[in-house]
Amino acid sequence: MPVEFLGIAATGDGSETNPRTTASFDRDYTLRLARAHEDHGWDRVLFAYGSGSPEPAAAAAFLASHLDTLQILLAHRPNVSYPTFAAKTFATLDRISDGRLTVHFITGGTDHEQQREGDFLTKDQRYERTREYIGIVKKAWTSREPFDHEGPHYRFNDFVSDVFPVQQPRPAVSFGGSSDAAYAAGGAEADIYCLWGEPLARTAEQIERVKEAARAAGRTDPPRIQVAFRPIIAPTEELAWEKAHRTVAAIRARRESGQLAPRRRPVGAAPETATPENVGSQRLIEIAEAGERYDRALWTPTAAATGGAGNSNALVGTPETVAQALLDYYDLGVDILSARGYDLLDDAIDFGRYVIPIVREEVAKRDAAKAEAAARAKRDRHQLIAVQA
Repeated sequence: MPVEFLGIAATGDGSETNPRTTASFDRDYTLRLARAHEDHGWDRVLFAYGSGSPEPAAAAAFLASHLDTLQILLAHRPNVSYPTFAAKTFATLDRISDGRLTVHFITGGTDHEQQREGDFLTKDQRYERTREYIGIVKKAWTSREPFDHEGPHYRFNDFVSDVFPVQQPRPAVSFGGSSDAAYAAGGAEADIYCLWGEPLARTAEQIERVKEAARAAGRTDPPRIQVAFRPIIAPTEELAWEKAHRTVAAIRARRESGQLAPRRRPVGAAPETATPENVGSQRLIEIAEAGERYDRALWTPTAAATGGAGNSNALVGTPETVAQALLDYYDLGVDILSARGYDLLDDAIDFGRYVIPIVREEVAKRDAAKAEAAARAKRDRHQLIAVQA
């Protein structure tokens, strides 16, 4: 199966290790970073969502109008707009990008972050709402006739859109989460299910949970699987590990100085003592507490230093080591690999130059070997039938 690479469409140059020197939305930096991805073998970039961050759909439209091939993964929280309006926004953006849009629906990991924009539902209620929301958006993308809807969270009559996506029948839907409610909603509705980088054995367990949820929803086509990492690469193993330890030291220094205070924490809890509400972050902390190194190259202190922030486990080593580690996940059934460094621009270029070509070449070899094995098995069956006849 083909492999795809997802990077980050940051609108400013800050990260966990580096304070921002640009505006929160810097046109030149946004375009420069995206072009670095497009020029170095990446397939798409993610426009993330935060309660106080620049509006991602507008930023994505800006990018889509300036680049020709880079695809866009747009994060969206259902609490911020009505689903019929969102469906029109997404369809318009798919038109602007000439069919390069995927939408990532975020249910929301903490009450505190959701309440910043007026969302006071419980977590289970949010998952119920997200599932209903996605269903409405899909119907609005595909229905040429007016339709009514009455559900737990939305009610409207006689809606039909006048703008439809370029992609037919519709753009892909992306979804993530590690709770039972997340598996149920994403297993039913998602085309792509997103996981944070965990050890191989635990990732395999999550993939099976997603497949089980899809089967329970009556699907025969489980979602594709995406896994996200923070690669730390260097020409030698020694240099890579030196870089990794410098990275964690920088994260800890910024956090201890108050420059990296967590924004997503339980209501009323102090940042230093808060246990994350979302199961995904709880899993990252649990894994980090159990050990620092797993499998070929997975390293957890970056996750521990951020308090279990999303997508925070690293892959450390030479480009060859990191590429082989990514291939281990590919062999599990992961075909979308998400990666984001700490120096956003330079790391995107280095990863594209030195890691992506290795992975693509090895995937092509694996796929060719599988195709040859299948063809050989087919020939053997035909020969057996001929002999028996």
